[in-house]
Amino acid sequence: MGRVDVSVGDLHFSGRWVAEAPRTVEVIRGLLPLRNRLVHCRWSGQGCWIPFGQDFLELDPENATSHPAPGQLIVYPGGISECEILLAYGSVDFSSVVGQLWGNHFLSLDEGLEQLPELGRRVLWEGAQPISIDEAE
Repeated sequence: MGRVDVSVGDLHFSGRWVAEAPRTVEVIRGLLPLRNRLVHCRWSGQGCWIPFGQDFLELDPENATSHPAPGQLIVYPGGISECEILLAYGSVDFSSVVGQLWGNHFLSLDEGLEQLPELGRRVLWEGAQPISIDEAE
């Protein structure tokens, strides 16, 4: 399914699309290249998120989880909470102000994972960081 490059400031990661979420991958690919800000989670633990506000993605649960592993990216399409992409850098219990959420696991980082603790530290203590997500060439 191809490779994906993710950069957060000067931290660089690479990963693979998740075959178990073909519809979600298709929708996310349609958003690329993605340029946004990554902010620290408020309720979910050691994760950072890209908020999309009231935007809504036409997705049903597919390879859904509330506990992504470090280096996994999930997307919540919107509904009872706002649409978002979450990047786990440690232990996550995906939630919002209204309670636990699910997100479709669509991307697994497999290069640069040793930088995840630094990513979390920067976003927590230095604030929102620029993020880019692109198909690898």
